[in-house]
Amino acid sequence: MGESVKGFVIAGPSSGAGKTTVSLALMAALRRRGLEVQPFKCGPDFIDTGHHTRVCCRPSRNLDGWMLSDQTNRGIFHSAARSADVCVVEGVMGLFDGASGKSATGSTAEIAKLLDLPVVLVVDVSAMARSAAAVVHGFETFDPALRLAGVIFNKAGGPGHAQMLREAMESGCSTPLLGCLPRNEKIQIPERYLGLHTAEENLLTEELISLLASIAESNLDLTQLLASLPDIRVPVAGETPKARCDVRIGVARDRAFSFYYEDNLDALRACGAEIVEFSPLSDAQLPASIDALYFGGGYPELHAGQLSGNREMLAAIGRFGDEDSPIYVECGGLMLLAEEVVNRDGQSFPMAGLLPLRVRMTDRLVKFGYAEVTLSTDSLWGFAGAKARGHSFHCSTITEAGDVDRQYHIRYSLGRLEEQEGFRLKNVLASYIHLHFLSNPDLPARLVENIRRAREARKALVQSC
Repeated sequence: MGESVKGFVIAGPSSGAGKTTVSLALMAALRRRGLEVQPFKCGPDFIDTGHHTRVCCRPSRNLDGWMLSDQTNRGIFHSAARSADVCVVEGVMGLFDGASGKSATGSTAEIAKLLDLPVVLVVDVSAMARSAAAVVHGFETFDPALRLAGVIFNKAGGPGHAQMLREAMESGCSTPLLGCLPRNEKIQIPERYLGLHTAEENLLTEELISLLASIAESNLDLTQLLASLPDIRVPVAGETPKARCDVRIGVARDRAFSFYYEDNLDALRACGAEIVEFSPLSDAQLPASIDALYFGGGYPELHAGQLSGNREMLAAIGRFGDEDSPIYVECGGLMLLAEEVVNRDGQSFPMAGLLPLRVRMTDRLVKFGYAEVTLSTDSLWGFAGAKARGHSFHCSTITEAGDVDRQYHIRYSLGRLEEQEGFRLKNVLASYIHLHFLSNPDLPARLVENIRRAREARKALVQSC
């Protein structure tokens, strides 16, 4: 027994087809119809999920065939889908692009088949006409196990262009055309080197969300789309014992730090942690009575002057680390804890200095791709030999590394590159790798338990003095 929802995947032939804009427009239009929309994102993207959450008023979740097991992906989907009317899953890159050229591993297609969801294909037709039907025909036939629910042509020209596209689809394809979205600069979200601008920059105003909904309603056959979607059975949630909430973790969250998997935070909560958000940009002190700190990624380099100038906050972070309190950091967080960050213009910004690292921004991605981490020694989140999966996505490099242990053996999925990383000093653990905690079911519990032990050890030390 359980409840049923409808759902579909939005995919494209390649990156840049307009998946995110179309996804947001469809989400906004479906919500305007009074439907409860649950958003998802295929792959390790943090930025798109923030925009989904803003439009749908429900946390967007990541699904990933390389980082997570089939069972975990299904669990994330079913848990989030409860109480929703329709699930919208935005794909990553091209529909069949993933971690391998030989299989669907890590691709949008893999997730669509795993969850038995039909696909809406978004094709950028700004530079083609009848050839668009050939593109669609290729995607119809490449994998017979995948069902296309419809096609949306994006960035179409005038009525003549749209008519030619319709005729091409009718003559050469079996997938229904749901409509043609015109070019509209007003709905384009600005991009920078790691992707779109983030939701924390408040670009998605109520007016823009309303415009996105109106454009979808005016140009797309939403009724046909909804009618074509199968009902998906969602199992009833089982009873889970409530963990004692006795650990407080300060999580940095603002315009500089916003790259977090919602399921990572939920996994910590399930193990007894209370998440307390704060801003390294604007707060002068850390939250009261916290037992650990968690710094995710983001764009600290864009706010390096403000971060470096907030000396009270940097000093508070330094004192927290010097007291042997646990601090777990990823990517942008590593930059904050370094001695300095040097931007592309050569300007240096002193940071917290908890780690003997110097970081310089680069003009290209460094070690981009999925990564598997194996612990070489016992760590904050696991015992020696434990493994977890994540991804690397940054435009900076460490130019100097002082006397600091490396706990990670990292194997990257691209280029057969391996290296020792995962910097540990006292109870600080820092890495460029964004780990998905659910890639190792023991990771969240181990992390929370080690935070408890560190707190008790500090209490015992104080009492002995």
